[in-house]
Amino acid sequence: MSLESLVLTRDADLLAVLRPTLEKLSIEVEICQEARKAADILISEKFDAVIVDCDDLRGGLEVLEGLRSTPSNKNSVTFAVLNGKKTSTQQVFSMGVNFVLQKPLTAVNASRCFHAALNFMVRERRRYYRQPVKMQVTLSIAEKEIKATSTNISEGGIALMLHQALPKDAVPRLRFTLPETNQPLELEAQVAWADVKGYVGLRFLNVASIEQGRLESWLNAQMEKQLPGSQEILTTGVNSRS
Repeated sequence: MSLESLVLTRDADLLAVLRPTLEKLSIEVEICQEARKAADILISEKFDAVIVDCDDLRGGLEVLEGLRSTPSNKNSVTFAVLNGKKTSTQQVFSMGVNFVLQKPLTAVNASRCFHAALNFMVRERRRYYRQPVKMQVTLSIAEKEIKATSTNISEGGIALMLHQALPKDAVPRLRFTLPETNQPLELEAQVAWADVKGYVGLRFLNVASIEQGRLESWLNAQMEKQLPGSQEILTTGVNSRS
């Protein structure tokens, strides 16, 4: 697993700088040359970084304006590329842009910018990161116990496969042991969503610090397996691969 970026531009010179810079940092690059198509992609797909050529691609600025209203990418790290003639840095920062790049973009400036942004990308990846995991989970509601099987887990909640419906206002107590650990976790949760096939999403509530620490440590270890170097970036802001 790598970090993923969407680059909206038709500028070949810009791509000649961006692509090798991003790939050196193990950031996958998807290129889009049309604003309307990019807007559609951003509705359905999640990216760690969104890079928009605002001034030299028709509709680029509008894509950037609408980005924070997309459910999938409202918290993605965003980069506005300006030509110094049309859009001001103040204007794009007011839209929630995180970083600004100016044309003509050099490899040195691009490298500095994306190195500075890596920590933000990895933190956002960890925030929404969901680890697929199949394990038995016991739900306690009043004096009743229900057995379930998990499908994935994150810092904020867990998805389960149940063989019976849960009341929407249920606040079950969950018990489970994460794979490769021997310390059971007990967490309170509430129903966030459910579907007709028996899948349910639960949001953790009032998590004790010791339980939160165990869950975060396990998730960090799983994420490190898929995104090597992520913990180094989070703790020091340095990427050893650069």
